[in-house]
Amino acid sequence: MSFSLGIVGLPNVGKSTLFQALTKNKVEAANYPFCTIDPNVGVVAVPDQRLEKLAQLSSSAKIVPTTIEFVDIAGLVRGASTGEGLGNKFLSHIREVDAIVQVVRHFENKDVIHVNGKIDPEDDKQVINLELILADLETTTKHLEKVTSKMKGSYPKELDQEKAVSEKAKKILEEEKLLSTFDWSEEERKQLKQLNLLSIKPIIYLYNIAENDLDKDLKLPENALSICAKLESELAELNNEEAQTFLAELGIKNSGLNNLINKSYQLLELITFITTGPEETKAWTVTNGSKAPQAAGVIHTDFEKGFIRAEVVNWEELLNAGGWHQAKEKGLMRMEGKEYLMQDGDTVHFYFN
Repeated sequence: MSFSLGIVGLPNVGKSTLFQALTKNKVEAANYPFCTIDPNVGVVAVPDQRLEKLAQLSSSAKIVPTTIEFVDIAGLVRGASTGEGLGNKFLSHIREVDAIVQVVRHFENKDVIHVNGKIDPEDDKQVINLELILADLETTTKHLEKVTSKMKGSYPKELDQEKAVSEKAKKILEEEKLLSTFDWSEEERKQLKQLNLLSIKPIIYLYNIAENDLDKDLKLPENALSICAKLESELAELNNEEAQTFLAELGIKNSGLNNLINKSYQLLELITFITTGPEETKAWTVTNGSKAPQAAGVIHTDFEKGFIRAEVVNWEELLNAGGWHQAKEKGLMRMEGKEYLMQDGDTVHFYFN
């Protein structure tokens, strides 16, 4: 399972520069709105130091990390939900992503115009959030009309629940609130998911800061990160070793990409399990709380259907033991059944029929 993040923001906040740095793909990053008409899509390998160590242990022929897909759409403006600046078209490109990364301009630069004429991160967030809300309101209203039209004479009783959920969502949106700020039951979420709504998706606010603000405590709100797109762009031109040296010289532990990935995993409640052997060492992503058969199904649907059991050992214990055989001899290997809840860092061998 890989997952996708949609990058949104006003024009000239550094979205395309950031996307270019994150994915190392060259894209248009001009100093005017709507230069990115079609979405830019880039797939990024998730850095995981565990894989290289386990690959050495298993003498694996290759290493296969899990991936994130970034979808970068054109800058949105006030009125995007009604088509201003082709906003409707742009928003449609991110309806199926797992989470939204909203890039917020924090840096000052008189040579890079701000579409609203001033640097005000909180106002920028409100503009984008409102456009997500209004786009969802249009979708929900249309859906509610369709559901209501079906409720004549004898109709499936499931429509009563569908109507109730749609009415609840519509009321929240009419109050100009994000759907993600409310608690929804699993059944309600399942119904809303079919509509591909935007404001129910988790949002990470990514404040694009100036280099001289890197060591400052900006007191950012919850679900927010700071990143310097200019610095990330410079790091993208270096190899891994040079990039690490550069970061160390600046007194920075992790790159912005690593921080964004970690925040994404936390927000989406994802964990990683690993398979390793002579052919390959590979990372797999599942939702926290997934049981062993579900994890096996990520590898292949037949594995879930025919799941028998799983041999499980923590990656570090496997490494310290010196291999699968040694881990088994030391009693570190566990045989787990269908009810086992996967843990981050599990190294697994599945048995199925």
